[in-house]
Amino acid sequence: MRDDAIAADLEALDARDLRRSRRVVAGRQGAEVEIDGRKVLCFASNDYLGLAGDERLIRASIAALERAGAGAAASPLISGHMELHDELERELAEWLGCEAAVLFGSGYHANIGTIAALVGPEDEIFSDALNHASLIDGCRLARARVSIYPHRDTGALARSLGASRARRRLVVTDSVFSMDGDVAPLAEVAELAARFGAWVMVDEAHATGVFGPEGAGLVAALGLGERITVRMGTLGKALGGYGAFVAGSRALIDWLVNRARAYVYSTALPPAVVGAVRAAVAIARGEETRRERLWRNARRLHEGLVSAGLEPSPLESPIVPIVLGASRTALDVSRRALAAGVLAPAIRPPTVPEGTARLRLTPIATHTEEQIDRGVATVARALAEVRS
Repeated sequence: MRDDAIAADLEALDARDLRRSRRVVAGRQGAEVEIDGRKVLCFASNDYLGLAGDERLIRASIAALERAGAGAAASPLISGHMELHDELERELAEWLGCEAAVLFGSGYHANIGTIAALVGPEDEIFSDALNHASLIDGCRLARARVSIYPHRDTGALARSLGASRARRRLVVTDSVFSMDGDVAPLAEVAELAARFGAWVMVDEAHATGVFGPEGAGLVAALGLGERITVRMGTLGKALGGYGAFVAGSRALIDWLVNRARAYVYSTALPPAVVGAVRAAVAIARGEETRRERLWRNARRLHEGLVSAGLEPSPLESPIVPIVLGASRTALDVSRRALAAGVLAPAIRPPTVPEGTARLRLTPIATHTEEQIDRGVATVARALAEVRS
């Protein structure tokens, strides 16, 4: 494809207010970040527990680097599965109360690799309409029949499961939906799966470290561990590192090690990343006060936005969206907020449905009350200026 054709496509994105660009963040991630030489409050990251810049993770990363070197040098089935990887997998499985776990290079790799390894053309997948893109792409790669049920509509899911005659049936859902911040009706999903003989795969990317005893996720919070076939979690959000894992039965994990192409054909995670994540898991499990601060900040942010008349979505997780409608409106508010010292990202299609562009605000455990209040006031002022 010639550059002029690409340029025309980019112009089309510009015309629809859908073109993206990257900001360069200097220094560490945290409650404040540096952009263009100045500090701004960050309500844009998934660093829920504030661990990405934590000194303990940095020290653990350095120790792992010195112990095992810079890279794993190969895929896990060749020579890349090192002691550090094995130790972390055991710790993750014990944390979630599962028989085993396996590491992936990212949440995207985990989802596309796992779904395609479990089902195929003779099977049927039942997917929530607002599932993450990685789950959607995993469904496509599996080449199975895909039935999309309306968001959180367990009645529709029951009807679809009841009508299915597939060899295998797999229900896939996020536990916390990343752009709306609401949670899946996991108890009802698990009950339906048991009734109709289906498997359940739950993406806990935005629940790991945030919900449940010791931060083990929403599945653990609801006591559903034995009823969920596949539990996926990421290491780059609340745990402050990078990568992902899948946990479940020993048979499941052995199958993925053999048949998940995204695992088999990818170089293993670097030792330094694994070392940092091991430290993060210990902190997430041991520091309940950190999780309490996260939820306290989420409630303060949400209540402040409501008091300011901004109409955020109901609070079900530390993800607090304000749906504004038009992409241009969301962009304008976000840009004005950034100019005033607050990073509040505009989320636009195709990440969210047409006509539902929004600001997506995420507090973290290390925000102070003053920072939360300043963020609320700045966003409220930005929106008022755009609407005036």
